[in-house]
Amino acid sequence: MSLVRNTAVQASLTFLSRMLGFARDVILAAKIGAGPVGDAWVTAQQLPNLFRRIFAEGAFSSAFVPTYARTLEAEGPEAARAVADDAMKVLFAATAALTILAQVFMPIALMALHSGQADDAENYGLAVLLTRITMPYLTFMAIAALLSGVLNTYERFILSAGVPTLLNLCLIPAGLLGTTPQETALYAAIAIFIAGFLQAAALWWGVSRQKVKLGLIGWPRLTPAVKKVLLLAVPGTIAASGTQINILVSQSLASYEDGAKSWLYAADRLYQLPLGLVGVAVGVAILPRLSRAARADDTAAGARTIDEGLGLAMALTFPAAAALMAAPVFLIDAFFVRGAFLPSDAAAAGAALFHFAWGVPAFVLIKVLAPPYFAREDTKTPMRFALISVVVNTLLGAGLFFWLKQSGQPGFPGVAMATSAAAWVNAGLLALTLARRGWYRPGPRLVSGLVRAALASLILTAAIWLMLWQLPAIQTALFGSKAIAAAVIVLAGTFIYAVAALLTGALRLSDVRQALRR
Repeated sequence: MSLVRNTAVQASLTFLSRMLGFARDVILAAKIGAGPVGDAWVTAQQLPNLFRRIFAEGAFSSAFVPTYARTLEAEGPEAARAVADDAMKVLFAATAALTILAQVFMPIALMALHSGQADDAENYGLAVLLTRITMPYLTFMAIAALLSGVLNTYERFILSAGVPTLLNLCLIPAGLLGTTPQETALYAAIAIFIAGFLQAAALWWGVSRQKVKLGLIGWPRLTPAVKKVLLLAVPGTIAASGTQINILVSQSLASYEDGAKSWLYAADRLYQLPLGLVGVAVGVAILPRLSRAARADDTAAGARTIDEGLGLAMALTFPAAAALMAAPVFLIDAFFVRGAFLPSDAAAAGAALFHFAWGVPAFVLIKVLAPPYFAREDTKTPMRFALISVVVNTLLGAGLFFWLKQSGQPGFPGVAMATSAAAWVNAGLLALTLARRGWYRPGPRLVSGLVRAALASLILTAAIWLMLWQLPAIQTALFGSKAIAAAVIVLAGTFIYAVAALLTGALRLSDVRQALRR
């Protein structure tokens, strides 16, 4: 199956999940709003979201797949099954123990994420309760990650890409059931627990269909193969989750400003869309190819795969970043303002979204530039770069946050700026080190394609500004609905970018036909 087709499968199912997730967030924002209860709910989601993005969106799989694939190729299916089975037992035992400890020490542990509201006993207590309910999601996602890695090795992407929809299918009814902000948040936390179980169960069924029999019952054994997996997986997981750790740091700083967590979360829902649709999809799709090229010591094949992945990723990411920067407040206002989420909340969230938007290409680049290291079983180098980005984000974010507050301005846009700046540091280090080691240098066709995609994105930006200038007329023609107007502008922008990409040569019909044939 071609890279484009693998990416399309991954991206299409991720798109379905993100659209359901968008509906979920609109419902929950309207019912809970931005404020102390909303901040408590965002806090309760922080750990599940971190684990979902680390495990379900490819970070753990990026470390596990090369080892599993190498064992499968060199020693056969039974040896690979034994590695996966032992790794599963160790992973389950470790995450279950961590979950139990978190239940006991949650009031203390949450000080790292929600310390800014520790003096508010009622809402801090609500955050503790909600996070205790959602914490077992860690164990479910760890199991799901390993199962997804097995499926991805066999290039079976549909189920692993599709199961995240279960989270949204559980959360949407929970949001509709609640009658008060506190009750809605409680139901939603329970829904996360249920969804985690269903996701792991669905993937277990999928792996069983591949005739790979795994089990949870039995004493965990740290065999040499499992030790090797863990030595790769732990730094690899940290490396691939640098962006998510930076978001966690940003949210912790935001706890010192009422409502800021909710505003950052609303912005997060929009800028994470291209990251999930493009960056994760391309990164997951190219890893098996890169692993095969690395085992064959075929640097040229690996470079071609990275060129293809980067070209595809940036051609789709540049316009998304341009649109988010051109109309941040409008997009938040159109899709989120209803119920308890007010126009003033949209203005605040839009300020954060603008600064997240210029970091979107870097967020996606990290997802595409890390797999070449993972394919060579080098997980420590990306881990070091991720940790450097965390230090940059923490120092810059804290400095900007408190400087802005001392200047009489909201501090939360500063953490958005720091998160994007740290992502560019991470992406730059990954790219420069690949070049220095001789593993990859961009080809001339890729460079030309990136310049053309950037030019097409500038045309898109001008078109969006023109449509926003005519927004009153557009909205009047569409029954006065902001949401319909936003949807029409998004669709029109997509068409305009496609035409601009064809005119500039960023997209060629021959390439599209060739990709479809493959």
